[in-house]
Amino acid sequence: MSKCEQCIVREFSSLKALNKDELLRMADCKTSYIIKKGESIFTEGENLNGVYCIKDGVCKMTKLSANGNEQIVKLIKKGELLGQRSMISEEPVNLSAVALEDMQVCFVPKSEIMGFFNTNNQFSLSMMRAVCGDLKQADDHLVDMAQKPVKQRLAETLVQLYKDFGTDTDNSLKIKLSREELAGMVGTATESCIRLLSDLNKQGLISLSGKKIAIPDVNKLSRFAVKG
Repeated sequence: MSKCEQCIVREFSSLKALNKDELLRMADCKTSYIIKKGESIFTEGENLNGVYCIKDGVCKMTKLSANGNEQIVKLIKKGELLGQRSMISEEPVNLSAVALEDMQVCFVPKSEIMGFFNTNNQFSLSMMRAVCGDLKQADDHLVDMAQKPVKQRLAETLVQLYKDFGTDTDNSLKIKLSREELAGMVGTATESCIRLLSDLNKQGLISLSGKKIAIPDVNKLSRFAVKG
């Protein structure tokens, strides 16, 4: 594991506001883990005593509905933090985090993070902005779920996966989600997701090859996601 001051998480998260001495203190108290694909980082209802820094890999943030279906709320990629809202509010986590691929994560205790809150105004402001950004994203997602047809939501999700994770050399989406996981992101049944993917394929908006999904023209798919 690299030093905290050289880590990608510092580059893209609230940790960029920490000075060298603070980063050295954090490095002394962090714990590093390898999380295997399919393993949980934490489960809905747990009390967290710190934050997780995602150094490598991707995890899904999920919530179980009353009927036991898994709703994927968002994907978290390397460079991001997990658990800051729960830590600040002192409430159990509202979502579960499960690795979609092997991950490298570091855990930093709450006592250390809250110490930075008291001594570094820029850090506390940056973390609060991150939490507010999460809340705005949740508001936007709620409106989309209520107002957009499922096919447009699916198109929008595919565009976001393209922008966030890019493509492989064969031009297929780099992030590999099962049809069930993709349905969980869109908020529909797996059978409906499979049918709608086929519809988008027939319209030439995506290209399907086995489980792989390619987007020939992301601007065209983006326009469909907005206007249908």
